[in-house]
Amino acid sequence: MSRYSRITGTGSFLPPQRVTNADLATQLAARGVETSDQWIVERTGIRARHFAAPDVTSSDLGVEAARRALEAAGRQPGEIDLIIVATSTPDMIFPSAACILQNKLGIAGCPAFDVQAVCSGFVYALTVADAMIRTGSASKALVIGAEVFSRILDFTDRTTCVLFGDGAGAVVLEASDTPGILASDLHADGKHVGILCVPGTVSGGKVMGDPLLKMDGQAVFRLAVGVLEEAARATLKKAGKTEADIDWLIPHQANIRIMQGTAKKLKMSLDKLVVTVHEHGNTSAASIPLALDEAVRSGKIKKGDTLMLEGVGGGFTWGAVLLDF
Repeated sequence: MSRYSRITGTGSFLPPQRVTNADLATQLAARGVETSDQWIVERTGIRARHFAAPDVTSSDLGVEAARRALEAAGRQPGEIDLIIVATSTPDMIFPSAACILQNKLGIAGCPAFDVQAVCSGFVYALTVADAMIRTGSASKALVIGAEVFSRILDFTDRTTCVLFGDGAGAVVLEASDTPGILASDLHADGKHVGILCVPGTVSGGKVMGDPLLKMDGQAVFRLAVGVLEEAARATLKKAGKTEADIDWLIPHQANIRIMQGTAKKLKMSLDKLVVTVHEHGNTSAASIPLALDEAVRSGKIKKGDTLMLEGVGGGFTWGAVLLDF
């Protein structure tokens, strides 16, 4: 009998502090940086984002999302035998956010590790978990995207600091004899490292380089729409499906224009596009599972729906996953 993996529960968590564009504009004005709600909305579609308190880490957000996903799946933490956390903002250099989160859940013994593919991280992590379940290395996995991007923003650069927010999303992925994840397609091209990066590290107890996010927005935009369409079509081909089979498109929530552009290239109605960027901003690896959970809990996504998840991020990384929910 063939072995597959299916999502059996979703969960998400946002830090309580909601920061509107007007709030952010006031904060930036104090630093001599000019922006406005209209300027941000017109360029990105973002109206608000959430920022974590200074003492809250990615694993803190991730564990709350994980608990909600476990509850939705009807599972206890001790039943989990694999934990993968997608994050670019881990609690510390090491150990991984996954190991820290594992301890917070009261689990011991199962493999736990981080995946670092920036905004494509959740798609990468879900693909790895699917492969491990299919080969029998795991049966019940927690796959989590968790970020505190507010820690790495340059609040003197209005072209980047208005884009990002903090949050976490999670799924429980379980072995099944019926297909759930149908196909995936992952890519990276390191020659584009410089267009989206945080070019800093720690050496000798000091920060070397620049620990704040840098982005060439125009270059990212040009690349993103093209590679997202290619990954989606490649994934559909692997699964023997067409665009008409997709019930919901859940892209990385980076910019409403990129998201709508991808949907149009796939000849999909914008009514089938799951959008949370207006309330969450860009939460990097957390954005897809956050959007998925919100759509599930609002009743948009129902059992049996076919979903296309796709992400693009620094690296330059990109990929897609097609699944039956």
